[in-house]
Amino acid sequence: MTQPIEDYALIGDLMTSALVGRDGSIDWLCLPRFDSAACFARLLGDEENGHWRIAPAGAADDDGCTRRAYVDDSLILESVWETEDGTIKVTDFMPQRDVMPDVMRIVEGLSGTVTVRSTLRLRFDYGDIVPWVRRRDGDRVAIAGPDSAWFRSEPPVRTWGEDNSTRSEFTVTAGEKVAFVLTWHPSHQPRPDPLDPDEALEQSLADWHDWAARCAYVGPYREAVVRSLITLKALTYAPTGGIVAAATTSLPEELGGVRNWDYRYCWLRDATLTLGSLLATGYHEEARDWRAWLLRAVAGDPADLQIMYGIAGERRIPETDLPWLRGYADSAPVRIGNAAVDQLQLDVYGEVMDALYLARAGGLPTERHAWRIQLALLDFLERNWRRPDEGLWEVRGPRRHFTHSKVMAWVAADRAVRTLEHDPSMPGDVARFRAIRDEVHADVCANGYDPERNTFTQYYGSRELDAATLLIPRVGFLPPDDPRVIGTVDAVREELGGSGFVRRYSTEGPSVDGLPGDEGVFLACSFWLADALHLTDRGKEARELFERLLDVRNDVGLLAEEYDPVAGRQLGNFPQAFSHIGLVSTALLLGWGPPRD
Repeated sequence: MTQPIEDYALIGDLMTSALVGRDGSIDWLCLPRFDSAACFARLLGDEENGHWRIAPAGAADDDGCTRRAYVDDSLILESVWETEDGTIKVTDFMPQRDVMPDVMRIVEGLSGTVTVRSTLRLRFDYGDIVPWVRRRDGDRVAIAGPDSAWFRSEPPVRTWGEDNSTRSEFTVTAGEKVAFVLTWHPSHQPRPDPLDPDEALEQSLADWHDWAARCAYVGPYREAVVRSLITLKALTYAPTGGIVAAATTSLPEELGGVRNWDYRYCWLRDATLTLGSLLATGYHEEARDWRAWLLRAVAGDPADLQIMYGIAGERRIPETDLPWLRGYADSAPVRIGNAAVDQLQLDVYGEVMDALYLARAGGLPTERHAWRIQLALLDFLERNWRRPDEGLWEVRGPRRHFTHSKVMAWVAADRAVRTLEHDPSMPGDVARFRAIRDEVHADVCANGYDPERNTFTQYYGSRELDAATLLIPRVGFLPPDDPRVIGTVDAVREELGGSGFVRRYSTEGPSVDGLPGDEGVFLACSFWLADALHLTDRGKEARELFERLLDVRNDVGLLAEEYDPVAGRQLGNFPQAFSHIGLVSTALLLGWGPPRD
């Protein structure tokens, strides 16, 4: 049976991550990196595509744990199962990597005597390849092509092979523990030295507690802010500082639909808000690493700037379908890679300029080559900002003159002007950049604004609306008290609102994105609406909306990309960095007020 997306919790080691369901099954795990092939792919198929369940022996397939929670401010998950025979606790975590990735699951008896069963089905290459499993040195090793995984328990328990799976069964009484460890390594390399599970748990708790304690935010909603920051940290690829948009691929924006995309990459659109959130909450090291990733990724010819890159800055992300996976809730196709990498999205130039401006203003050490990169980006944008593009939402329909793209072109020129006004000794023609800024501003106000309806529209000449126009006051294109801003906020809330939340744009009638079907309300856009309400002096409404959005989080504080307010279900890839960035950003705005210029 397909578990709701919100039934999953995240564990990870800052290089990859896994999703653990309420039923005690790890249904998604890519090794050794976020964007590697999954060895557990039940999330997008069925149990034969790989999973690892630990639960009381009498639990039915669809039975879930009694309760679960992360341990304090950490990414260590505790799930408690209460049965007629007693109670157990399963602690799931991935210690921050020493050599190779480990998944650790510690079963502890709390009361009574409980029989516990573990069922491990390893399926490499996104659930397609059944490995060869054999005993070695008292443990199990599974090998197929380049992949090898070792499976052991401490103390050893009865384990056997059955139906191309590895099964274990044992009993625990109060105070007894059994720890399982799954360790991946390249099959041509020797087995890494085993880690002690108890020591790894203690060290992991200390690592997460130390990291969370650095959070400088002390305003309202601090618990939600810290949990979202932990989630963003968990989606960070530690060797490079890149932050993936989500841990998954192809979780649908509509159940049974085709809007299924791979989000295990790094989007430039996230740069400014991510940097702002990290700097404002005291995480300067992470902000510095993210900026360093950004500068490496965008280095080169500005004409070759992409909207997304791999976690190490890779440029080639070819998209393909996996026909052996039926898709989450029969939502096919299942895609890996993302063809949107080849799109023209002019807004990313503004986002990069804004992020680097923010990094400089936020006190990060100056990178000498950063400004040269920015000047090159501006040269390209000066020649190309008038072109139509695919826009922020990566539409797969015709290119258009998207209003948001033009606004972000204005942002690019504006941040260059601000930089040179602050430090006139830096190279650059400030008068030229002011002229570009003024020309773009006039163009947007003349062509992206509908005076009859008093609102900015999705693209030039359209009557459709776009939630991205809610960012106009946030980026400084117009002041919050401008009647055109207030009119846009009201129009977006009325026409794109759904149960109090906001869709990105309308999918009714001839869709701008060239795709069939519908999608849920977009959570990041709903946070933008809360921001816009706050900035337009409707603080009570902003806070009420923000608190409704907090209620959308699942029981362990995680958000997907979208939400179906009618069915009360999360939709899209999970957990979604953009949603959690939106949560942190809005909480800071409500708690600390608008950022200073």
